[in-house]
Amino acid sequence: MKKSYIIIISIIAIILLIILWGVTGYNNLVGLREDVVNQFSNIDVQLERRADLIPNLVSTVKGYVKHEETVIDRVTTARERLLRADDVEDKSKANTELSKAIDALMVIVENYPDLKANENFINLQDELAGTENRIAVAKKDYNDIASKYNKKVKSIPTNILAEIFDFDDVDYFEADDSKKDIPNVVFD
Repeated sequence: MKKSYIIIISIIAIILLIILWGVTGYNNLVGLREDVVNQFSNIDVQLERRADLIPNLVSTVKGYVKHEETVIDRVTTARERLLRADDVEDKSKANTELSKAIDALMVIVENYPDLKANENFINLQDELAGTENRIAVAKKDYNDIASKYNKKVKSIPTNILAEIFDFDDVDYFEADDSKKDIPNVVFD
């Protein structure tokens, strides 16, 4: 009789440990997934802040640069694509496109000293630079938590729970390929 009680209690203890492991593992995955969603939202907020600055920048530049419509249209179109993007891959591509368009706009601005000296333009440029820094930090934070989440989803034994409850890998924000090139600096 005692042996059967010990066996039953052992089986119940093992079942309770498995249930406890499952609940803890599931809650951990849910928490990490929510952290990923939160960090993605932080990137989204900064990208929207950047997109909100673009119309003011464009209208300031338009006043000085009458014959540069192509570049201004490119910035406006890229901004619209960024605002319509809804997942990591689309936002990353749209952000890269907008960055390139803004870079092209800044090259044009170099040809207009009056514009570069305009106080409104200087303030917008400073705000844009600050926002670019916030975006970079938000991307790094997102990629850090995405890495932690992806490792958890792929690690044994948590991968069993991840498979059962459809916890999929998340994408990373990738660096723009053109930014990966190392510039060649030559001093004469």
